Amino acid sequence: MASVPSLASTVQQRLADGLSAALPEAASADPLLRRSDRADFQANGILALAKQLKGNPRELATKVVDAIPANDVLKEIEVSGPGFLNITVTDAAIIETLAARAADARLGVPFNEAAGTTVIDYAQPNVAKEMHVGHLRSAVIGAAMVEILEFTGEKVVRRHHIGDWGTQFGMLIQYLIEHPHELDHSSEAEVSGEEAMSNLNRLYKASRALFDSDEEFKTRARARVVDLQAGDEETLALWQRFVDESKIYFYSVFDKLDMDIQDDDVVGESGYNDMLQETCRLLEESGVAVRSEGALCVFFDDVKGPDGNPTPLIVQKSDGGFGYAATDLSAIRDRVGTLKATSLLYVVDARQSLHFKMVFETARRAGWLNDDVKAVQLAFGTVLGKDGKPFKTREGETVRLVDLLDEAIDRASAVVREKAQDLTEEEIAERGAQVGIGAVKYADLSTSAARDYKFDLDQMVSLNGDTSVYLQYAYARIQSILRKAGDAKPVAHAELALAPSERALGLHLDTFGELIAETAAEYAPHKLAAYLYQLASQYTTFYSECPVLKADTPEQVENRLFLCELTARTLHQGMALLGIRTPERL
Repeated sequence: MASVPSLASTVQQRLADGLSAALPEAASADPLLRRSDRADFQANGILALAKQLKGNPRELATKVVDAIPANDVLKEIEVSGPGFLNITVTDAAIIETLAARAADARLGVPFNEAAGTTVIDYAQPNVAKEMHVGHLRSAVIGAAMVEILEFTGEKVVRRHHIGDWGTQFGMLIQYLIEHPHELDHSSEAEVSGEEAMSNLNRLYKASRALFDSDEEFKTRARARVVDLQAGDEETLALWQRFVDESKIYFYSVFDKLDMDIQDDDVVGESGYNDMLQETCRLLEESGVAVRSEGALCVFFDDVKGPDGNPTPLIVQKSDGGFGYAATDLSAIRDRVGTLKATSLLYVVDARQSLHFKMVFETARRAGWLNDDVKAVQLAFGTVLGKDGKPFKTREGETVRLVDLLDEAIDRASAVVREKAQDLTEEEIAERGAQVGIGAVKYADLSTSAARDYKFDLDQMVSLNGDTSVYLQYAYARIQSILRKAGDAKPVAHAELALAPSERALGLHLDTFGELIAETAAEYAPHKLAAYLYQLASQYTTFYSECPVLKADTPEQVENRLFLCELTARTLHQGMALLGIRTPERL
């Protein structure tokens, strides 16, 4: 595995050498290199340097250019304007760098030298409740971050912090004791997610109705909560039935989302019960938390309610019960102490930002987070309907996630069927699922997580515009060209002159590694989506301007096939990191 330095880093190095040769006193100055539409790159660091050295920037720039020895990478350096450098690299340097990328299984992408262990908390459904559209983003964004970070060499521990504890279980368990067959299955065969969920739904509604109308049942249900929290065996066994039934349903939804979720990674709220008491003791003894009106609270100078009084984080209620804060703080202790995390990443709705800000600050005061261990909330916005309002059904209900995914698959299958030339019905169904689920994931991931986005299926499965279908078709088109190439093989020819659209495609392909590093460091999957869309767009331009199989010479055919193949591999790798399939034929 060889990581390949990008052309930008090579050019940066040559400029830095020129700078220190021409101006020894400026050896550490940054040339400030960036991509440019006037040339391949532009460096404007000399302006700041001239100010510092009180010199004329154009004269300094000329001096630096003269000090750069002739080499095989830089074709032309032009001093322009007040002292910018416009830099053009040689065609050979582009192809040689890409050939080095193509020779590596990782496309020359380096591992992060400072990699550590990240625990990602994402995809957190609630037991005995249906997953709705609000659960989509945490799952999709979290799964993409898992793939991206692992690709950079980070050790990633997945955590699904499911809602599997709380007072509502008293009501559910008591109802099940009094109606013991409510969760029975119709047959011994494998239970579908739909059946599991409809059982749970029915039981939830019936128990809620009874709880609201029957005072005696309400009293029994409340006593059952106490039994649950005290660890009564019969009560815990029934609670486990609800968890197991819910998992059948969760896993069916995650399976439809083409997401791999392992049982060991599901550690719900209940997983931290044994730590809650100690968490409170540690916080109280260290003075981080104080008793206020019987409750154990943490106060903050900058968090006040509408009345101007401080709003604390309540770790333990005055009746001795524990809130979310106690569980979240115990989870931090476990993730840092037992799992040895160096980063904690929470993929959670932006509406919970204040809660997490207070939890993280409390953990810092307690010493569980410090300079070596950071916690970050990757906060995401709301999914909106086409009307720009939070997404609801016509009846004003929250939209079931399964219905949404099924509809996406139906729409995508229609698109695939329309375009399909030689696909069987079975292949159309398989591709329809890959295109439909890819469309939903990409629409989510191509928007900056913090922003709300509109859920518009017509747009998501469109072949035009910034959609995953456009990217999948670009990939399939390349595969079709490679199949038609016959005896011609992809071979890099550094001696050939490149057309403008070949250069543009090549320079973009070369930035993949730097883009991955940036995406991982900033937890910003939308940057990877934007890169892939630009890649497909540049490929489309190249394909329309440069005949591949009908190029002028056999060498040019091979070189263009080489660019096609490297584009396909980069698209395939990038889409896989977003959790999206790239079918070979569409």
